[in-house]
Amino acid sequence: MPATLMRLKVLVPFQVFSDTADVKRIVADTTAGSFGILPRRLDCVAALVAGILVYETKRDGECFLAVDEGVLIKTGAEVSVSVRRAVSGTDLEQLQAAVERDFRSLNERQQIVRTLTAKMETGLIRRLAALHHE
Repeated sequence: MPATLMRLKVLVPFQVFSDTADVKRIVADTTAGSFGILPRRLDCVAALVAGILVYETKRDGECFLAVDEGVLIKTGAEVSVSVRRAVSGTDLEQLQAAVERDFRSLNERQQIVRTLTAKMETGLIRRLAALHHE
């Protein structure tokens, strides 16, 4: 692979979602804002937030992936993106809607589960404290 291009691997739990060669550039959303990567950029690690990952290849042009939270690691010409979920597509509006609808609604459900778990833990602690005082 020429030094002017990168290889992008997108990993989701238990499988490789995509493995793309000849990537010219990558733009991802991180906790610090939008983050661009060109082939000769220094190695780095970035925490990703749910959003649209954009990359450009010689053959396909600009491509879009809707990704959930995760991590991006660049080492040399290899870029690995590890996320919980990913959806590919060519229509940017469709992918943005998928991120807002699916990924954010799942986060809301996770928040409800966390709240219920906290309530159960609080109830258990109160009962244990009551038993301890008896």
